[in-house]
Amino acid sequence: MNFDFSDDQKMLRDQARKFLTERCSAKVVRASLDQDVGIDRSLWKAIAEMGWLGTSIPESHGGLGLGYLELCVIAEEMGRSLAPVPFSSTVYLAGEAIMLAGSDAQKQAHLPKIAAGEVIGCLAIAEGAHPPLAKNIEVTFRNGKLDGRKVPVTDGGVADFAVVVARSGDGRGPRDISLALVDLKGPGVTRHRVKTLDPSRDQVEITFAGAPAELLGAQGEGWAITERVLDRAAILTAFEQVGGADATLLQAKDYALNRYAFGRQIASFQAIKHKLADMYVLNELARSNAP
Repeated sequence: MNFDFSDDQKMLRDQARKFLTERCSAKVVRASLDQDVGIDRSLWKAIAEMGWLGTSIPESHGGLGLGYLELCVIAEEMGRSLAPVPFSSTVYLAGEAIMLAGSDAQKQAHLPKIAAGEVIGCLAIAEGAHPPLAKNIEVTFRNGKLDGRKVPVTDGGVADFAVVVARSGDGRGPRDISLALVDLKGPGVTRHRVKTLDPSRDQVEITFAGAPAELLGAQGEGWAITERVLDRAAILTAFEQVGGADATLLQAKDYALNRYAFGRQIASFQAIKHKLADMYVLNELARSNAP
C-alpha cells in the first residue's frame, strides 16, 4: 500500500514551499516579532488569495473543498517557514468547530469570510493554570450571555470572533459544556495581552461580562465537539512541527558544510554525520506517524 502523497498533493506542497520561501523569509518572521500583534497582515492577505484558508471548507461555502491531507501538506510548509499568521487558530480550531457543529446559517455567515481572509478566529478553552478539562471550565453561557475569563487565548488579540468552551449546565461533567460563538468586538468583551516566553504567538486574557453570544452546535454537546476539533488540530500541528524540524535539520546541514575546524568541514567528521543522520530518521518517523 502506498502512503506517499499523490502527485497533486506534491504539486501543492511545492507551490506552497515556493510561495512561502519568497514571501516569508527569516527577515519577515523576525520583523513580526517586533510588532505588538506578532502577525504579518500582508502575508495573511496573500495566503487568503492563494485559497489556503479555505482548503478544507466546502466549495458551497467559499472554500476549495479539498481534504485534510491537502491541509496537512500546507500545514507542514507553514511550520517550515514559521509563518507569522493566525492560520492554526482560524483554520484548525475556530473554522473546524463551525464546520463540525454550525447551523447552515452560521456556516454561511462565517465560513466564506474565513476562506476569504476577511476574519480571524480563535478557540477560547484555557482558564489559567488548570488543565483544560470539562470539570475545570468556569466560564458560563446562559440565556445567550457569556460570563467569566479565558486565559491564555492564542491569537485572541487579533481575532474578530471566538468559539468559547463554556459551562451551560448546572453540573461539572462533559454534558454540561456547550460552545458559544461570540463577536470579540462586541459589548461585554475586554482583552488584555499576556506576556509569554514565545513572542511569535499572540496570547491574551479575555473577560466576558454578559457578552451576547450564540449557541454553536447542540446544547450540552460542546465538549464532544471540542475533543474532535482538538484531535484533528493535533494532527495538523504535528505536520507543522515536522516542517519546522525539517527546516532546522537543513540549516544544521548547511552550517556543517560551511563551518571548518582543524582545516576541514565539520560535516566530514563521523560524529556530525551520525547526528544529522539520526535527526533525519527521527524526522521521517515523525512524518510517518503524524497522520
